[in-house]
Amino acid sequence: MANWFKLQNGSDIRGVALEGVRDENVNLSSDVALKLGQAFAVWLDKNGRGLKKVAVGMDSRISGNKLKKAFIEGLSDSGFDVLDCGLASTPAMFMTTIHDTLSVEGGVMLTASHLPFNRNGMKFFTEKGGFDKGNITDLLQIASRKNFIQTEIKGKVEKIDFISEYASFLVETIRKGVNDPDQYSTPLAGLKIIVDAGNGAGGFFAGKVLEPLGADISGSQFLNPDGRFPNHVPNPEDKEAMDSICSAVIRHKADLGIIFDTDVDRAAIVDKKGNAINRNDLIALISSVILEEHPGSVIVTDSITSSGLNWFITEHLKGVHHRFKRGYKNVINESLRLNAEGKESWLAIETSGHAALKENHFLDDGAYLVAKLLIQMAKMKQQNQSLSSLIDVLPHPAEEGEFRLKIQSKEFASYGKEVLEKLAGLVEKEEGWSPETPNYEGIRVNCSGAGEEGWFLLRMSLHDPVMPLNVESNVSGGVDAIAGRLHKMLRTFKHLGLDALEGAS
Repeated sequence: MANWFKLQNGSDIRGVALEGVRDENVNLSSDVALKLGQAFAVWLDKNGRGLKKVAVGMDSRISGNKLKKAFIEGLSDSGFDVLDCGLASTPAMFMTTIHDTLSVEGGVMLTASHLPFNRNGMKFFTEKGGFDKGNITDLLQIASRKNFIQTEIKGKVEKIDFISEYASFLVETIRKGVNDPDQYSTPLAGLKIIVDAGNGAGGFFAGKVLEPLGADISGSQFLNPDGRFPNHVPNPEDKEAMDSICSAVIRHKADLGIIFDTDVDRAAIVDKKGNAINRNDLIALISSVILEEHPGSVIVTDSITSSGLNWFITEHLKGVHHRFKRGYKNVINESLRLNAEGKESWLAIETSGHAALKENHFLDDGAYLVAKLLIQMAKMKQQNQSLSSLIDVLPHPAEEGEFRLKIQSKEFASYGKEVLEKLAGLVEKEEGWSPETPNYEGIRVNCSGAGEEGWFLLRMSLHDPVMPLNVESNVSGGVDAIAGRLHKMLRTFKHLGLDALEGAS
């Protein structure tokens, strides 16, 4: 492995695991996975509780079995016992670390979320939560040094079906949450709910969670795990994926549709009319539930949430909207920080569908998010109300767009910072434009010029030499008007590719 640190993707490991895609060479091989297993054993030996036991699971990716086998071998060779959980979800692998009887000090999920079939990766957990960026850096440093634990006694490997146990936890959570004395065991009886797992790891939710609760799951689709993802990308943000589940809801006359990403840490839903509830709509919906339970508390979101959502949380729900940085670990850590300061925050959520609740260990868990919404749905059904009615008054922009501006400089991080600093000065001179305050990422500007009525956010990508530009407007043609005006200002930056903005007026 020439450069171990190319495997770092924020707080995860990500790499190319299979040949077959042009210009993408394998850098996450079985040998690399074995050494990562050995490195995790060293990390736990220094930072763990001395239990010397790790749980390992995977999503449906084609490369999953061989990488899991190698990773487990690395742990076993280091004297660690291993629970092989087989097909699992990312949230379930965290739950192994806090389970009453498993005595596990580390959990690992082999997944690359919604990335293409040839990719794979790893997410790491202890009872304190998921690894941060610094933990991944430490792990890769250990792997690169190859100073592993030497032992003649190998750890034992045991296969367990943990996803069924995790599903039982969700079932009981929903039963207790609805607490219907007339049908306690089957609070979802009379509801037709379909699941789209996108051939990822989320198929268990239909048969192991919804069916025992009395729901009719006929019409559910793509439940079988298939790492080629032959039907659509398992991604609640993807248009094709959302169109598929929306069509299925209408076709089968379902009361609700549920879609998960590959490893089930993200989700979205569809109402009975076939309307997608993801991104800002999903944040608004779960915020309605959380702020009813915890009035006036802080909802932490990422930076690209809409002005309409801000109004909905602060004015309509009387909560506090704290718009922070992109990245699910960023919003989770910010919510943790606020709570430590005595500012009550029960929800940290990204527009991508990562939602972490304080009541659930601040674990970003798509299945738990859906469980929370199902509880609310069942309660509202008793009053002949629909779940989606909670967001009837959420304002939606007339237009929205995202433009990805490529930085054509080797020192892309410093150049991007320079662009943002200079642009801030230029914006101050623009009539009808005012910077949003407070703002924690990039530059966000409210635009009230002629034909604009919206806002834009220009920021650095978390990992790539790209500056994403998000624009929203409440009037037709507003996105082009804002983007066009910004285009003229950005022409002065010679190393910033503006092809994405060509054509904006």
